Amino acid sequence: MRNSFLLLMTTMLVAPVAFAATPGQLPEGYAQQANAEVDVCSGPSAAAGRAFFNAKHTNWSCASCHTADPSRPGKHAVTGKAISPLAPYANAERFRDPARVEKWFKRNCNDTLDRPCTAAEKSDVLAFLLTFRTGA
Repeated sequence: MRNSFLLLMTTMLVAPVAFAATPGQLPEGYAQQANAEVDVCSGPSAAAGRAFFNAKHTNWSCASCHTADPSRPGKHAVTGKAISPLAPYANAERFRDPARVEKWFKRNCNDTLDRPCTAAEKSDVLAFLLTFRTGA
């Protein structure tokens, strides 16, 4: 019975993100998830996302590999492996598959923060990345 309840709750929390059809719908889905997690989120904030993206959390920031301009290619800070632009306007394949979005948030947040990102942090970072529309 308890496992069924946990499965139902997990499904309800992830549902707003899992059913996003476009990159632009992901920030609001994460904001809804954050509110359900009691991770108070007044909605996606591009300004908070920019600050989070550029802030050094442990030894790294998101910008350490993705550059301060995520509309440009980056490279892994340790391996030097090329990384395609993160901003969806510059790379149409970004944020199209919610499972891949979660996979990379999980991996990169753990590497950068030594913990998972909250839904509010994901919402804010995605809102920031969606501000890159013209390469400015």
